[in-house]
This record gives sequence, C-alpha cells and structure tokens, in this order.
Amino acid sequence: MAIWRFDAIGTTWEIETTSELGSDDRQSVGAEIDRFDREWSRFREDSAVTRVGRDGGKISSPDAGAMLDAYLELSQATRGAVNPLVADSLAALGYDASYSLVAGDPIAAPRAWTERLRWTEGEATASAPALLDVGALGKGRLVDIVTDALADVPGDLVVDAGGDMRVRGSAVRVGLEHPYDASKAIGVIELQDAALCASAVNRRAWGEGLHHVLDARTGVPVRTWAATWAIAPAAMRADAVATALFFDGGPELAASWGVEWVRMSTDGRAERSPGCPAQLFTTRP
Repeated sequence: MAIWRFDAIGTTWEIETTSELGSDDRQSVGAEIDRFDREWSRFREDSAVTRVGRDGGKISSPDAGAMLDAYLELSQATRGAVNPLVADSLAALGYDASYSLVAGDPIAAPRAWTERLRWTEGEATASAPALLDVGALGKGRLVDIVTDALADVPGDLVVDAGGDMRVRGSAVRVGLEHPYDASKAIGVIELQDAALCASAVNRRAWGEGLHHVLDARTGVPVRTWAATWAIAPAAMRADAVATALFFDGGPELAASWGVEWVRMSTDGRAERSPGCPAQLFTTRP
C-alpha cells in the first residue's frame, strides 16, 4: 500500500491506497478539507463558525443538515449532554481558539440550542451570536467526505485521521489503544468496508482532570468513562456514537443506529455491544 501522510485540522492523516495517489486526487482531498475547516473550525478567525459566534447569521455548507440532524438525535438520546453550542463551555476551561489551556469556572451550554439554531440541508442559521463546536462528530464527517472524494480511486483504501478511520476493500486489523498506556491495546478488531472512531479522555487533556469530553449540561468533564470505540458503515455516525457512549443513552442510540461499540470505564472495566466483532484481551487494565 502507498501511504500519504499530512497534517490537517490539528491531527495527522494517513491515506493508504493500492497505488500512489495522483496530484488531482491529492488536490481534491486538500480542497475538501480546507472547505470544511473554513466552514466549521472554531479555531480559525476567518471561519464561518467564528463569524456566526461573533455576529450570528448563516453558515452555508453541504454538511449543515446531516451534522445538525445527527446532533439533534445525540442531544435527545443523552438528555442534553451532547450539544453543538458547547464551544463556550470548552473555552471556559481553557480549550479556546488560542489554546490558552487556562481554566476558569465551568459553564453549562444553552439547553434550548434548537431555539437559537435553525438548519436546512445546506445551511445553518443562528438567530443571535452562537459559537458552535462540531467536535462530537465533525472529524468523522470529514473522513467520510475524503473517502467520497476518492471514490473513483481503484483498489483498497484506508482514510485515517488521527485514529478515526474508514476502510474500503480488504480487511484491516486495528488495535484499540489503551487510554492510559498508548503502548498497549485492550483489544483488536478487523475492519472491512466500515468505519471505526474512538474518543478518550487522555486525548486533548490538560490540567488536573481537564479534557475535551464535557457534559454540556454542566460544563464539567466526564468522569465515568475513559475511552470509547464505535464501528459503523460511515465515520460520522461512528464518531457521534463514540461521543454518546460517555453518557447515559449512548448504548440505546447506538442500537437504534445499528452501530457496534466498545467502551472502557475509568476504573478499567470494558464492555461492548452484543454484536460487536472486537476481540477484547481483558476487562481490566
């Protein structure tokens, strides 16, 4: 397999193909990533999300409807724990646009976010300034976009964005990284024509007990679950479920979407969905 590595949206990407990608395919991938970043990144001063966070108004994007429809289901399933207006809550703890990592007091995200935000298939509109954070599923959405951009590339394909991946063609064996020891895995899974997304409290962590997975109802980082993995046909839904699994209602949402999963608690217990094909080595660290 030929491997193309590059950095984008704050993570390292690896795209594996049977043959080396040509310049046109690479340009197509780069253009899609840049478009998505310009529309949805809260870390860019020139993004649509930053503008709407400052002034309100519209975000024109072909991803608006799919992502916000999924957020609505996430929010309903977790009773408000997942909320696309959690950006200010993250910023309050130091995970802001400048990466200050200086924590203040936690703040809850607005509960009635659907009253502030309206959307159609290709547009989202905020009636007042509202800063969005699509981190619960945005990277998975972008993995799907890149995979689709390479739909005409023959042979096997693996699109891996910092561990969130989608596989087309031959099966790929993937380790489930231990959240407290990156040199170990708690299990393995074979992926074929499917996506695997993960989330863990050791990623994007700073300070004492501070990390990026917050309960939007309180603005406080989660404490019960340390890591999650979700397997689905497409990466956006896998990414969304990987977030939902930190909260009550996550397993039920996964079942309704037909997504298999594994999660590990902060005290080392591992559990999985009844049909999950992963092989777990142990239920303890």
